[in-house]
Order: sequence, then structure tokens, then C-alpha cells
Amino acid sequence: MPQRRRSLPEIAKRKSKLDYLQLNNVQVVYNGMILVLRGVTLSVPRGKIVTLLGANGAGKTTTLKAISNLLAADRGNVIGGSIHLEGRRVDNLSPDALVRSGLIQVMEGRRCFPHLTIEENLLTGAHTRSAGRAELRESIDRVFHYFPRLKIKRRLSAGYASGGEQQMCAIGRALMSNPMIVLLDEPSMGLAPQIVQEIFAIVRGLNEREGVSFLIAEQNATLALDCADFGYILENGRVVLHGTAEVLKDSSDVKEFYLGISSGERRNFADLTKSHRKRKPFLSVVD
Repeated sequence: MPQRRRSLPEIAKRKSKLDYLQLNNVQVVYNGMILVLRGVTLSVPRGKIVTLLGANGAGKTTTLKAISNLLAADRGNVIGGSIHLEGRRVDNLSPDALVRSGLIQVMEGRRCFPHLTIEENLLTGAHTRSAGRAELRESIDRVFHYFPRLKIKRRLSAGYASGGEQQMCAIGRALMSNPMIVLLDEPSMGLAPQIVQEIFAIVRGLNEREGVSFLIAEQNATLALDCADFGYILENGRVVLHGTAEVLKDSSDVKEFYLGISSGERRNFADLTKSHRKRKPFLSVVD
């Protein structure tokens, strides 16, 4: 019996179930002349955690800001490629419209409102929703369930909270918008290892229990790959390596270049970079 051909809407719907967020050959410039992203292509499958790895200046934060349309504040602009959310192109949507569509970014640096209490900070995350008091109370209780430290400090001004508590508050505030995907920028920066482990465990719990997808830009490759399902490595604004977290952790280049595990032969940064460029393309994402 001949196989029925799928219509374009059916194909788009099927694809959106596989890739909730899709970037295709995205290019970004700053000040109209500084090319930072040189054709980034990546995807975030629905209900998965994807990590974006790379050194400072590799383009991780720029990638997240391109997705959430926050480049204008830094005189940045997407000049090529496309960004799709659930199969719908969203390049020109405002940050507010993106939040309403289910995508929100937690900025680097734990940007809480210091003069507001922890609970007031959380409530600001629900400003895009038309929710009654009962629904907001339920959302706050949900955040407190995942971040019990915040419940204890709910009446404390955020400016007096610890760095870890401020990071939890920032993530909790994002959850108040009922997102389907959260972009996390350097969640481990400046935090004690124990707190970082706690935050990543909570992220994994939110993913497994709530079905929230995450795209995490992170320098701590070991921790990020332990938490993630898939990973992309950026270098000079390009994706130079990608695959499942397990495949990347087993890659000799990743072990030596990012995890500090040497195979015995001493190689410098320039040698590794030349090796990467000669061997492209590298790995494909394994479903």
C-alpha cells in the first residue's frame, strides 16, 4: 500500500514536536560591523536540556540574546539566518511577545530587583499573564517547592540575599511566566560549587517533572554535560562540535580541550584548534 504523502502543515507540526526551538545559520553583528555569530545552527528538542559551551567571547551570550531579541540594547543585530519557535518564525517578535509565546531568558549576573523582596521579585515574573490571585499563589507555591530556600527568605530584600539565593530567585521569576523553554546564561558564575550543584539538580528536576526545556550557556563543561541531553560547542561564533552529552563527554577533543583530561600527548591550544578545523564536520546530534 503506497505511503501517504504528508502535507506541509503536517510536516511543520511534526518537526515542531521534535525541535521546539530551531536556529538556522544565524549571523549577528555589533555596531554594524563586528561579526560575532558566523552562521550558528542548533536546535532544542521539546522537553530536553541543551547546553551551549565555549570560552569567553565564543558567542554564547550573543546566541541567547539573538533568540530572545535582546541584542538591540548592546547595538547588536541579526543580519542573517532564521529563528523558529514551535515551527513559527520569531526573529522579529518583541521580547514581551516571546515571553507570552513561552520563551524567557535568565540573564547572566542574577539580575534581581534589589529593593524588592524575594516574593515581590517572583511576582514581577508574572506580569505577562492574566492570572488571578489564586493562580498566582499556586505559581509561587510551585516555585517554593523547587526552591525551598526562597520560601524561607520570601520577606527578605533580594539585595541582601546570597548569590545563590539571587540566582534561584532569577530562575524562579522566569518560572512565574509559565515558560515552555528557559534560556539560562552562565548560571554557575560566581557561585560556590555546592550551590551550583543544587541549582543544576533543580533544573534537571524542572525538566523531568514539569517538561520545561532549557538552553544553558555555560563554561563549566563537566557540570553542564552531566545535566544536559545534548550539547553544542562554540568557537569564534561558530558551532565546531555538537552531539549528545554522552558522545561529547567521550570525545577526546572535549576531554582535553574543555575537561582538562589529556590522552598523554601534550598539545597546545593552537594545535587543538587546527585539529578541530581539519576534522569538521564533527558529530551529528544523535536522537
